Amino acid sequence: MNHRAIALGLACLASFVTHGAVAQGLRSSGAAGPGLSRISPAAPSFALPAPGAGAALRQADFIVAVVNSEPVTNNEVRSRAERIAQQVAQQGGNLPPREALAREVLERLIVEKIQLQLAREAGMRVDDFAVGQAEESVAKQNSVSVAEMHRRLAADGISKERFRDELRNQLLLQRLRERDVQSRVRVSDLDVDQYLREQQSSADASKVEINLGHILVRVPENASPDQVAERQARAQRAADKVRAGEDFAAVAREFSDSPEAKTAGGLLGLRPADRYPELFVSATAQLPVGGIAGPVRSGAGFHVLKLADKSTGGVSTLVTQSHARHILLRTGPQLTESAAAARLADYRRRIVAGQADFAELAREHSQDGSAKQGGDLGWANPGRYVPEFEQAMSTLRPGEVSEPLVSRFGVHLIQLVARREAKLTQREQRDMARDTVREKKVEEAFTNWLQELRGRAYVEYREAPQ
Repeated sequence: MNHRAIALGLACLASFVTHGAVAQGLRSSGAAGPGLSRISPAAPSFALPAPGAGAALRQADFIVAVVNSEPVTNNEVRSRAERIAQQVAQQGGNLPPREALAREVLERLIVEKIQLQLAREAGMRVDDFAVGQAEESVAKQNSVSVAEMHRRLAADGISKERFRDELRNQLLLQRLRERDVQSRVRVSDLDVDQYLREQQSSADASKVEINLGHILVRVPENASPDQVAERQARAQRAADKVRAGEDFAAVAREFSDSPEAKTAGGLLGLRPADRYPELFVSATAQLPVGGIAGPVRSGAGFHVLKLADKSTGGVSTLVTQSHARHILLRTGPQLTESAAAARLADYRRRIVAGQADFAELAREHSQDGSAKQGGDLGWANPGRYVPEFEQAMSTLRPGEVSEPLVSRFGVHLIQLVARREAKLTQREQRDMARDTVREKKVEEAFTNWLQELRGRAYVEYREAPQ
């Protein structure tokens, strides 16, 4: 695990932005029954300094701006700018000039501080359990223990306390956005009809959308020829397994070094082809749906790709559905997240030991509308649940029970009942279209909201960041 990987893991981890849901929980208004609604997340970032940069940053520190009496320091700007520069370099992109990057980073930090101040004024807080769960998720993404992750971060001057504070801030920002933006966005049937008409009228070759399954076998920088050969052979074994008919998600979890292997079974999501790397598009251009390409080589390593879906109308037609049940405990003044997690951990222990039945415990204790059905959420399409719920569910095998996990709705215990490949009905395609429209509306609302917050804040610029 390297430092860039940790920061990238944090960015993925922090993707918990969700939109509003109907009473009792959790599924959007376009779908029947209780559940968990989701939009594509906007992922905040955690800035790590370059190795060995800590001392230099401390020596150069000074205030560059004041936001409602709270300072922004030069160190904060430099640290975040270094993180962005590393990410862009890793992805092969072009950076703006140093001064322009510093100005952009400063503006991001100003807006983040405004949001954090608003959240704290509203009395919002993030329980230690949620922060601990976030730490564990980042460590898992990087295939190390939490203790080892802290040790490596400490070597670059990032203490455990600072790391947890940054995680807490990112989670707090997400909860504020959920409260003030996502929950207020509504999508009408007319909005969905208009979107579908637009998609049908523009459905040509330039509007092709694809969903790729992705397995990455990473090749370290400066790898020896023997190391390259070993990694290529590993990628070839993965490709052979999926071509032989093994479940792509299971092979991805076994072989892939990419975060989506654990969060989404290796699926990258339906998106316009021009939003995928050219290497991926060209490698899969001639494949039928379900076809496998690779291994193909890039600067990051070897890739195995599956054309999971292809659409010219903006709506997926063939998906992997999940059937799950859950127990939800809602948190508040009478029940903290830590206490709810402890209670659910005891339920899990009893279920795994064969001393209790999941459905019976759900009927007795769950505070979701699905309790009467034993917590049964029915069959759900990808993207139906909030990201943290979906991530936990995607790692389960049928019959398995998750560890307790926190979402905006409370603390959950999940059992995966089954998975299946299914062709979407017309109504389900409308539901997915509704989610896409909601995502667009949330993005617009979020931009407007940030502009309003920025306009109301007092910001005093001091010295230019260096």
